[in-house]
Amino acid sequence: MPANQTVDPEDIAELIGRCKLAVSVSEFHGSLVGYLSAGGHFPHGAVLEALSLEPDVAPTPDEQAMLTRLRHQTEEWLSDPELTFSPWLPDEDAPVPERAEGLIDWIHGFIGGLGLGGSVERNQAMSDDAKEVLKDMASIAAAEFEFDVDDDVNDESLIELEEFVRAGAMLLHAELSHVSRPASDTLH
Repeated sequence: MPANQTVDPEDIAELIGRCKLAVSVSEFHGSLVGYLSAGGHFPHGAVLEALSLEPDVAPTPDEQAMLTRLRHQTEEWLSDPELTFSPWLPDEDAPVPERAEGLIDWIHGFIGGLGLGGSVERNQAMSDDAKEVLKDMASIAAAEFEFDVDDDVNDESLIELEEFVRAGAMLLHAELSHVSRPASDTLH
């Protein structure tokens, strides 16, 4: 993959499979977004190490470079004033239960990434809105979804939850990520 190419969920799915990581693509992405949102630092640029993911098979140098690109790409999307950021969730045409599971995985990863990135210490500095968003995300992740017979109702409800999570992640990123990264934490 060329150095300037956008990293997509399929690339990460391949990496997860080859390295035998115990996460879904949604959970991986949520972890990265949460870690970035918390202002987490990447020791020597090592994304998997920062996210406390231990591969059974070490990523290749090309895969390490891809992870670094994904990190920077995600930072750009989270900071984009055009609001281009979107959580990596199962496709819209996937069955509603699969999409709901992906959303829950993403939120679990996000909340875990926030903790790994250090936001717990800064929790007191969060606005009431941000605290409420985080509390609501945790509630969504702990919810038992019951699906209506009408798939359109399920789809609309899930789309609303996905949008809430997307907007909430951007709010939390805006509030928490203002920690400067050390010089060794840059793309080489």
